[in-house]
Amino acid sequence: MKPRIMYIEQKTHPGGHNDRGPARIGRVTFNKSGKTLIYRDKRFQKGGTDSCANYHEVATGDGYWSSGPKKNGEDRYPWGKKAPVEIDDDVREEYWTKIRELPERIKERFA
Repeated sequence: MKPRIMYIEQKTHPGGHNDRGPARIGRVTFNKSGKTLIYRDKRFQKGGTDSCANYHEVATGDGYWSSGPKKNGEDRYPWGKKAPVEIDDDVREEYWTKIRELPERIKERFA
């Protein structure tokens, strides 16, 4: 499958569930079946560990939410909005120009 830019947010951690977990905008690939997402040498299997996760990391079992990034930048739940979302360097230009259509923000590392 063709690589694509996605929003990826960690939902679970050793202490439980979190809507303000680490989140990134980055380029992912999928395996042939589309059920495994690969990001930064980590594998995420479709099917979350709780109701707020749609993937789980194969190595740790931690839950993650992954989706296409929204044009308005509101990828987090409303109560998690203030937590930063970091944009990977290799997708920053494409994210700000093609997805958000805000080329003046091209140097910004956080959405």
